Amino acid sequence: MPIYHKLGKIPAKRHIQFEKPEGGLYYEQLFGTIGFDGMASLMYHIHRPTQVMQILESQDLTPKSANAHNMMMRKFIGFDVEPKDDFLESRVPMMFNKDCIIGVAAPKQSLREYFYKNADSDELLFIHKGSGTLRTQLGNISFEYGDYLVIPRGMIFQIDFDTVDNRIFYVESHSPIYTPKRYRNHFGQLLESSPYCERDYKLPEILETYDQKGEFLIKIKKQHQLHQLIYQYHPFDVVGFDGYNYPWGFSIHNFEPITGRIHQPPPVHQTFQTDAFVVCSFCPRLYDYHPKAIPAPYNHSNIDSDEVIYYVDGDFMSRNDIAKGHITLHPGGIPHGPHPGAMERSIGKTETHELAVMVDTFRPLMITENALKYDDGKYFQSWMPPAPKGEL
Repeated sequence: MPIYHKLGKIPAKRHIQFEKPEGGLYYEQLFGTIGFDGMASLMYHIHRPTQVMQILESQDLTPKSANAHNMMMRKFIGFDVEPKDDFLESRVPMMFNKDCIIGVAAPKQSLREYFYKNADSDELLFIHKGSGTLRTQLGNISFEYGDYLVIPRGMIFQIDFDTVDNRIFYVESHSPIYTPKRYRNHFGQLLESSPYCERDYKLPEILETYDQKGEFLIKIKKQHQLHQLIYQYHPFDVVGFDGYNYPWGFSIHNFEPITGRIHQPPPVHQTFQTDAFVVCSFCPRLYDYHPKAIPAPYNHSNIDSDEVIYYVDGDFMSRNDIAKGHITLHPGGIPHGPHPGAMERSIGKTETHELAVMVDTFRPLMITENALKYDDGKYFQSWMPPAPKGEL
């Protein structure tokens, strides 16, 4: 949950006249969630934010399920996804359910020809490769390798990339994305025991304000349809805002792992929460320090959740044959654990340099048709012991 933040010019009180220097009034807009009960910001526009000139054709983006009842552990080769120029066209949904869409993207060009808004979902972008600037109605955030970007639903934005080789792991969430409740006190401040704090947030810093009339294309995603609307005025005409609902960022490199004498369970790595899934960050850390500790995780059952891991960097200690950009899926209903030899290799080790993002969903995930193109097809057998010599 972000902290109170403000940028630009705002009036002394809410919902009062806010006069322009040249005469007339700025137009106030409440940007809120959960009706009038959730996090909200108040933004002040030069022009009415409601002026739609034209509505163009729509495009169906409904993910196509290849397997609605998956009970197969899978590994997808994420870096095999071909880069594309357009930001939205580069996005490849890999898995989905009623609560979220999980995918990867490899955009080669900045999102500048149009503006984008996801009206259904908060977006969580993890920057695996590349750097640049997230440009939004409520200010800009510079990003680089290892950054999470949280973009609340309804936020109009563009993205400038400094690079051509960009790789993004993303989650679209129909539930708001928050910091874990157990990390916060009853005032909302992150606790001393939290693995990160408000100082680690990347908040919007530069507010771009444009007073421009013309034809501005905004692509809006709603109910799996991509609608195209032409606005009469530049959507970045906000002169100021304040509140709690705005885009923000956090670097995985600023997550401070919690360790212990014996192996700690995955919830100690939790970074974000929603009503429908959690996101965890596996970061470089010291291993368990009991003299008989087994640093590799114990076998465990996914009884209530599907587990997705996106591998970012380093040597993931519990897995064999894992590389950057791989994505594994361990579905609920079947146990999993360290690969053969991983437990033994971990004994006596003092630290790990792995870097990965995990998403645990509380409802089963469906595999998309696109995802099957990148499935190695044999990951589910990777826990089998090697065949004895002489056997075929």
